[in-house]
Amino acid sequence: MNPWLVLAMPAVAALLGLFVRGEYGLARAVGVCGTALALLAGVVGWATAGGAYAQPGPGLAAGGLEIPLDLVGDPTRWALVTVVALVALAVQVHASWYLDDDDRYGTFAATVSLFTTAMLLVVVSGDLVLTLVGWEVMGWCSYLLIGHWSRRPSARRAAHKAFIVTRVADIGFVLGVVGLAAGAGSTRLSDVVTVWSRPTECIDAQVVQGFSVGEALTACAAPDATARAVLLTLLVVGVLGKSAQVPFQDWLADAMEGPTPASALIHAATMVAAGTVVLAGVFPLLAVSQTPRWVLGLSVSVTMLLAAVLAFAQSDLKRLLAWSTVSQVGIMLSALAAAPPEVGGGAGLFHLWSHALFKALLFLAIGWAGLLAGGTAATALRGTAAAAPLLRISFVVGLASLAGVPLVVGGISKEHVVAVAWEGAVEGGPGIVVLVALLVTAAVTAAYCTRAYLILTAHVRRLPERVPVTSAVRGALWTLAVLSVVGGLVLVLTDAFAVDAVSFVWLVLTALVVAVGVVAAVRGGFDRDPAEVMARRFIPLADRGLGADALYRRLVADPVVRLARVVAFLDTEVVDAYVRGSAVATRVAGWAGGRAHRGERPASAVALVVGAVVVLGLGGVLLWS
Repeated sequence: MNPWLVLAMPAVAALLGLFVRGEYGLARAVGVCGTALALLAGVVGWATAGGAYAQPGPGLAAGGLEIPLDLVGDPTRWALVTVVALVALAVQVHASWYLDDDDRYGTFAATVSLFTTAMLLVVVSGDLVLTLVGWEVMGWCSYLLIGHWSRRPSARRAAHKAFIVTRVADIGFVLGVVGLAAGAGSTRLSDVVTVWSRPTECIDAQVVQGFSVGEALTACAAPDATARAVLLTLLVVGVLGKSAQVPFQDWLADAMEGPTPASALIHAATMVAAGTVVLAGVFPLLAVSQTPRWVLGLSVSVTMLLAAVLAFAQSDLKRLLAWSTVSQVGIMLSALAAAPPEVGGGAGLFHLWSHALFKALLFLAIGWAGLLAGGTAATALRGTAAAAPLLRISFVVGLASLAGVPLVVGGISKEHVVAVAWEGAVEGGPGIVVLVALLVTAAVTAAYCTRAYLILTAHVRRLPERVPVTSAVRGALWTLAVLSVVGGLVLVLTDAFAVDAVSFVWLVLTALVVAVGVVAAVRGGFDRDPAEVMARRFIPLADRGLGADALYRRLVADPVVRLARVVAFLDTEVVDAYVRGSAVATRVAGWAGGRAHRGERPASAVALVVGAVVVLGLGGVLLWS
């Protein structure tokens, strides 16, 4: 299967969707069919993928820089293509029901198609330029989706905040990409990894070609380790911003101002998870460069625990899911920060795959419950899972997988991440910090999942199903629910993710950690909100994200605004003063000359002429001498 074909389907759907955005039926058909075809192509590509291969692109040349624009395919990438397309299809189906009375539904569906195209491009990209294109298009689409309800000031502010924060972090990402490509003389990902790592195979290849060992050592000289560390750190900063990791964590919770289907897409399988794909592509470089590994490891360790604590105390369950996404993305990235070089980034990518399934299920289910209850606040959603059996099943399965219960897909992927962190801790580096943070986070995650379950199911309410749910939406929820349970079979039935078998010890340990979190949450009883019992005073602080937004304004926004005012003052009152002064002087001189001309006499005119001749004569004499 040609990866370009997979990209073409949602891309064409995005273009056509803009032309038919005013027609609800056509817009829905274009959005759903384009994504469904991409999913079909992904399944076929995954089923027929025998190994890694490259699909040549058109190729460009910029001076001495080679820009091949290749796409690549292998079982791992095809598995990720499939899950991204599956979640995007579920979102398109859900949005056609959730936004059926929205006058801008067609624009939303077209934006989702473009967003899907950008994420798929990042997944199959074998070229840093294509990666950068997909990366930036996702940032733009997220701005449009978060601010879809732009008539609301809160939605506009959330969109602007997401755009500005991620753009600032993207400065590092762009500089890292440019530096790595310039040092390699090519934007092809495999060339960048080879040149910046200089493996021993390079020396062997040079010797086979007839070069002496000395010449081979010169040709395969080790790269500048400092430059490599700086460039990879810049790349990591860009990933931290897009993935809402500390210190960029606050924008993702505010992104809940967008429609729930948009939240499902952004949080489950696109954008925030894209950094895991990018860093997995350069993992051979990251694994041998300690500075960026420590930056990544420390950031994700703080983030996963902080976000889990904030999730536990949220008064709105949709924001609870948002903070859980921040925490879970930290878990994905922690596998890349802690994994030894020989292990690889398979565990992080597998957790991305499983997270896409159960988090999409939870967001789509919370959207349904929110329509029934008239809001997503914890007090409004009490007992809403009783409204329909499918809704209850979706919450039970999704929360169990999010909590890391053994044998469901989220539990299996989390156990692999913990196992990788243990291996990294044994070898040194940030592994020990990551491992401790993972275990504590797993307990807190189980606690807030238990809290959400108690709120949604224990407080039984008989709610009429006032909003009829289409069979297509039910089918999407059933599919995600089933995969959230049995999705771990992908490790048995395919070779999509390069992970080792998890021992029985890790299975028992994770089960015990989850049990600790569950017990802590139910300590206050089954008929009360655990957060109200354990952290009542902390809830307002958690809702505000511990004041990170105010800190952004004080440390970043306000100084920038003040600096802009100073620059504007200097521009208008200092720089422009010379221009205005010249104009005034010219006007004054013209006025004085005109007045003198109108008041002059013949004698004075003759005197002026004689004076001018004398001056010119003296000037000529001086020049001649």
